Amino acid sequence: MEISPNLSNKALQDYVLVQQAIKGDERAYAELMGRYRDSIYFMLLKMVNNKVDAEDLTIEAFTKAFKNLSLYSPSFAFSTWLFKIATNNCIDFLRKKRSDIVSIDAPSNDSDQDSAIPLASNGLDPEEELIKEQKLILMRDIVEKLKPRYRMLIELRYFKEYSYEEISEELEIPVGTVKAQLFRARELLFLIMKKSRDKI
Repeated sequence: MEISPNLSNKALQDYVLVQQAIKGDERAYAELMGRYRDSIYFMLLKMVNNKVDAEDLTIEAFTKAFKNLSLYSPSFAFSTWLFKIATNNCIDFLRKKRSDIVSIDAPSNDSDQDSAIPLASNGLDPEEELIKEQKLILMRDIVEKLKPRYRMLIELRYFKEYSYEEISEELEIPVGTVKAQLFRARELLFLIMKKSRDKI
């Protein structure tokens, strides 16, 4: 794969880290994440104007990028590629969020004055509730296959809904470490779920 002669020294260093990460070097993953996590987060925060969403989207951006590292081409900077992934993922998130919003104040085109806009209930029907419970049980079984430290992170973040700061206090580790390890936990979880997809 041809490396662009226009890459800066930092971009060349990124490329070396990418190659190390592809070979499974977790320190290379952590280094790449450390270099761009804050700038990705603040860019996404401007787009969504919500700290929790921006944090989750930041993790998702790195998850998608690291899962597809082999597709990265050194004909342009890794940071350019990463920011594009983060931006596109955020746009998809915002588009989905908008499609979930329905205006109940919009006038109906129906001439019948008694017509009403059907609104979906916030609650689940019994069948949906059962499916949700079965998926939760299966998800917990999958999480059990993770190493203890990753399992704890997933449980605190997604089952107990702790914030990154609360997890940091609970486990007595820096917030940055929480985010980096949570990224790795989610990546491992994704791989396990991929193998178990036919069961879900």
